[in-house]
Amino acid sequence: MRHIPYIHFTDDQKRRAGEVDLEQFLLRQGEKLLASGFEKRLASDNSITIRGNRWYDHAAEQGGGPISFVQQFYNLSYPEAVTCLLGGEQGVVYVPASKQEVREKKAFALPPANRDMRRMYAYLLKNRFLDRDVVSAFVRAGVLYESCEKFKGGTSEHHNVVFVGKDSAGAARHAHKRSINSIGKTFRINVEGSDPRCSFHHTGSSEQLYIFEAPIDLLSFVTLYRKDWQRHSYVALCGTAEHAMLWMLEQNSGIRTVCLCLDHDAAGIEAGGRLTDILWERGYDSIEILQSEYKDWNEDIKARHGLPAQAAEEHPQLIVAPEICGRIGTRMAECTSQNRLEQDITSAFQQYERNICVGRPGAAMDQIELASALALSAYNRELRQMGELRSREELVCELQCRILPHRNRGNLKSRRAELAGQLHSILERASAPGIRSKVEKQELADSWLDLAVSFAKVPVKYEADLIKQQQKQEQMVSQHEMTMTM
Repeated sequence: MRHIPYIHFTDDQKRRAGEVDLEQFLLRQGEKLLASGFEKRLASDNSITIRGNRWYDHAAEQGGGPISFVQQFYNLSYPEAVTCLLGGEQGVVYVPASKQEVREKKAFALPPANRDMRRMYAYLLKNRFLDRDVVSAFVRAGVLYESCEKFKGGTSEHHNVVFVGKDSAGAARHAHKRSINSIGKTFRINVEGSDPRCSFHHTGSSEQLYIFEAPIDLLSFVTLYRKDWQRHSYVALCGTAEHAMLWMLEQNSGIRTVCLCLDHDAAGIEAGGRLTDILWERGYDSIEILQSEYKDWNEDIKARHGLPAQAAEEHPQLIVAPEICGRIGTRMAECTSQNRLEQDITSAFQQYERNICVGRPGAAMDQIELASALALSAYNRELRQMGELRSREELVCELQCRILPHRNRGNLKSRRAELAGQLHSILERASAPGIRSKVEKQELADSWLDLAVSFAKVPVKYEADLIKQQQKQEQMVSQHEMTMTM
């Protein structure tokens, strides 16, 4: 039977893990936090707020303490989550939220290396099917090795693959540990004191930079596309935060094309959209999205070896958006009077609000779709007045292209006031007396389109959430059936 350390925790250990200051913990993991009143908001997922040792996901309407956060968002088991919060094998405890003093950050140090790398090579080559030459190239570069550590107070050895990140001077500044474990859940964590900018990477001479979530993804991609791979640059974010990507761009001014190669699942799709926005803001206009055929690049390798591979997961919003936008386009035919559009939009939105209040979400979604169709018609009306003609298909395409999952998060219940304010603002602008300049006309047209998009996001999020709820129920049933057969 495989020995799993830290299965049993004392009451004191559980208490200390539950008191960890999540803000300090996340900053040490390389996450970026944004100020939000008395709370902090996770930059990689704006629906999640942090305050002391508590978190809350406003999109999923659930929250809790540090242990549940690490379990859910780092995909760790309960023992692994507690171990992680207590500082891992070294037993270093993060600052409790109840303490006001700030503890000095622990100096970064690489985990001790094992005498050989047999276990690491066996794991990467036989379990992950990586190319030996690719693995050896990173070993020779001094950024990949096998560690050997002992648990505090114990004698058992724990072996990890260590992915090292070096700064521009060649000094190690970051290390990501991954257990050499092919059974059950794996242990993944950044070494305390790591600089989130200097993550595991390779710098080439070409103008292309490839971005990955995890080091294994990076090595898998290079294994799949080995031809001239060393010419290009690659970086693993060890998560989805943008620090390492931006640092690579700062260090390599010749990079012109950024290829986002994140996981082919809902989280990876949202992260790709968020990172694309960040790149656009910094003037990078050559951005490519490369998706694996299966869930990630290593799953693609498994499939090529004829092994079962985890399927890709399309984002629920991208699944439902085409049908909903198509319905909105069809309902534009209901906009019979161009002179009554503002009045009809107000009426449809008021019906939406009333149905929400009385607990009739289906009827509410019907009315908000109508409101979106009316706003899209108002946008089309303004375009025609400026001499621009759009077909209904073009308008629907324009609407759908602007519904991006990473910009459509949060609780639908909290949107009513925001939507009402947006509608009120554009109605005031549309009713203002005087002759508009060409720029003002274009701004008004764009405002109608923005309103149509905001309205359309509501049923897209609603139906996508229904899909996610159904998927969770199916997973629970599947897990229950597996438990009953064991």
